Amino acid sequence: MQRLLRRLLPALCPARAAAAAPAFLAPPARPARPRPMALRPPPPAAGAGGGGGPRRVAGESPEHDDLENVLEKEILKENKESTQQRKERCASTDSTDSLMVEMPFVNIDIEDEFAVRLTSEVNLKKKRKRTTGRENEEDNERKKKKKEQYRPNFFISIPITNSEISGGVQAVQDTIIQKDHRLSKAMVHCGSLHVTLLVMHLSSKEEVSTAVDALSDSKDLVEDLLKGKTVDLSFQGIDHFRNEVGFVKLAESDHTAILMEIAETIKKIFQEKGILAGGDRAFKPHLTFMKLSKSPKLRKEVKKIDPSLYEKFKSHYFGDEILHRLDLCSMLKKKQPNGYYYCESCVILVLEGGVLTAEGTVP
Repeated sequence: MQRLLRRLLPALCPARAAAAAPAFLAPPARPARPRPMALRPPPPAAGAGGGGGPRRVAGESPEHDDLENVLEKEILKENKESTQQRKERCASTDSTDSLMVEMPFVNIDIEDEFAVRLTSEVNLKKKRKRTTGRENEEDNERKKKKKEQYRPNFFISIPITNSEISGGVQAVQDTIIQKDHRLSKAMVHCGSLHVTLLVMHLSSKEEVSTAVDALSDSKDLVEDLLKGKTVDLSFQGIDHFRNEVGFVKLAESDHTAILMEIAETIKKIFQEKGILAGGDRAFKPHLTFMKLSKSPKLRKEVKKIDPSLYEKFKSHYFGDEILHRLDLCSMLKKKQPNGYYYCESCVILVLEGGVLTAEGTVP
């Protein structure tokens, strides 16, 4: 930390750092080596016999003594200068340390500082995530409300009144429940069996009244399509939607094509009345007898329906239903005692030879 601050010191405190900079930043000085001085040889003796007095040793000559004194002084001076330079460097270091002590972050650990910042960044991200989560929840809530505004709550139904068909469906349901009792919650009551022609959303009593009028108006157009002939709906075989819905198939025939025309005619009449009817999916008439969506708790336990549970009924013939009645039913209101849906209105079709009712043909 301190090494880092010493590098940053000139930028942080230029005035005080400048005073300490020469000694602090300058490389240590090396003591200069003294140049060797040439020693002059002693003067020759005056006479061969030493008549000039007693002979002196070379190292004891006055010149030699002077040279030693000069060298000692030079060495002492250099030692003094070196000591002074060391003191100045120490003083500069102390000055730098004193400047660092004055800084508010001198004792802060770099790792701790960055850890705090990282923690703050994480907390900020979490806060943004929570905010984004709340925004997503609000968006989902708005989408849910909007979806509920257009979710179908009424439909046009062809009720199944042939006991042979309902009995065959009951046999299939019993077989499946014996193999997987959990699916008992997914079974459709035999009294509720029907073929759906059209779904719609009605949000007010006025719209319900408009739908009743639309169904009444469609009666004449449907009878014109039939031209007095009966529509015989034959049910044979079993299929599924994404292994979540089990249904009895409607056998392909000319009568099925007429049924498709009837559904399209009714849809057009309702839309002309300003009712949002129909959907994006192509109309596929079928007879539902089992669906996982009947029990949300079951959906958590069973994700898919095993087709092997109804394998032996894959091509089973269930019977025929003659089209004679169209009902406007509510999906949400309480069902009738026999298990069939609450009817807002129904129309009875006049067929060749009389009016067909649940009990038979009335002339």
